[in-house]
Amino acid sequence: MSIRPKNLKKYETGQKGIDALINKLAKQSSLPETEHLLQQLLTTVAKFGQESNDLADLKMVNNTLKELRYSFKIFAPYRNIKKVIIFGSARSKKSSAEYKLAEKLARKITKKGYMVVTGGGPGIMEAGNKGALSGMEFALNIRLPFEQSANPYIDEKDKIINFKYFFTRKLMFVKETDATVLFPGGFGTLDEGFEMLTLIQTGKAKPRPIILMEPKGFSYWTQWMRFVKQQLVGKKFINKDDLSLFRIANSVDQAVEFIDNFYKIYHSIRYIGSDTILRLNKEISDKKIKLLNKNFKDILKQGTIQRTGPAAIELESKDYIDLPRLSLRFNRHDFSRLSQLIDAINQD
Repeated sequence: MSIRPKNLKKYETGQKGIDALINKLAKQSSLPETEHLLQQLLTTVAKFGQESNDLADLKMVNNTLKELRYSFKIFAPYRNIKKVIIFGSARSKKSSAEYKLAEKLARKITKKGYMVVTGGGPGIMEAGNKGALSGMEFALNIRLPFEQSANPYIDEKDKIINFKYFFTRKLMFVKETDATVLFPGGFGTLDEGFEMLTLIQTGKAKPRPIILMEPKGFSYWTQWMRFVKQQLVGKKFINKDDLSLFRIANSVDQAVEFIDNFYKIYHSIRYIGSDTILRLNKEISDKKIKLLNKNFKDILKQGTIQRTGPAAIELESKDYIDLPRLSLRFNRHDFSRLSQLIDAINQD
């Protein structure tokens, strides 16, 4: 029997024969709790056939679905392991300070149990895969006309995913990782960095640590920071609070400490109706909750930050039900302040 959400509007092609076949196929191809979603997905595919005769459009949809399906399959067994994405220039030489720093970071972070995800190419991406412990890394490679083939330092070839489209690759970078480290790089690195900041600033991605890494003596990110403060903050294109979304680090120890501290007490987030649920690795004191309510009342639509148990939907999906939780009516607007709230929760 399909577990269909209440009041879900029917989504069909309007042709009884086709809709009956779709319903039958959805029932045979999915679990009861996902049947309604597969029915909608199959209906969308059928609508493409009914409404489009553009070969290029259909090829794009086909390739996109294939890339997403395969990527989900590869990452599925590792969903409970936190992962760090390493971005940086494909042109960094093996002898460069930033290459050596990236290699060292990957080695240390994987020793601590995190997995590493890179873009799969040369330069900083290669350094990340080279430094990672065997079996603790993924490579999300993009097929380009002039570069890049996957680097040779990925031990398990089934963890290499080759993408035709940047947008599906970017989705996997965000969806499947829990922390971002950016080394000096070109347009691509800045694109990934600004997109990650934008997604968190607007609430389209979950809070995460973002670290801008540069070797001691470099000024890549410090000059970038000067521009951000003068032009973006100074001209009120972003809020000053948005600067708390990232940190600049010059050493591996600084970067690892920041990632560890971000997940020291905070575990994960989930939005359920009008409630924002913060899952924690351990309980925090009443005194701290009182302080959080005092310092972050500006981001509450109503009520207070308080302890809560797992919601019904979390119990049904067995979603970290043993973890303690905080519940708040977050305004769903000030996401930089939400990141500051998480930082405050993690403080001793």
